[in-house]
Amino acid sequence: MSENNQPRDIYDAVADPTRRKLLSLLADVEEMPLHELTVQFQMGRTAVSKHLAILKDAGLVIDRKVGRETRYRLNAAPLREIQDWVSFYEKFWNRNFVRLKQLLQEEQP
Repeated sequence: MSENNQPRDIYDAVADPTRRKLLSLLADVEEMPLHELTVQFQMGRTAVSKHLAILKDAGLVIDRKVGRETRYRLNAAPLREIQDWVSFYEKFWNRNFVRLKQLLQEEQP
């Protein structure tokens, strides 16, 4: 958790492209060790670990130790908050697409 023992904001956690790529990589596997994640980026192990820590603080990643290795897996449940927020605006877009379609049909000869 972050410094105030508050979970990190999920929107902040997914705002960074590196963290979104980490989530994408973890979505394709059951779990992945840090060294395998690190080779996917042009940054060092420490930098990748910091990104994973932010995702972990947001509840998006779960880690476990296997010997000296740390393995990470996706916990997609918190992403439901983002999905719910975006789906609220889907009504707006659908309504506007219907209006656009009507307008285009009216303009056709």
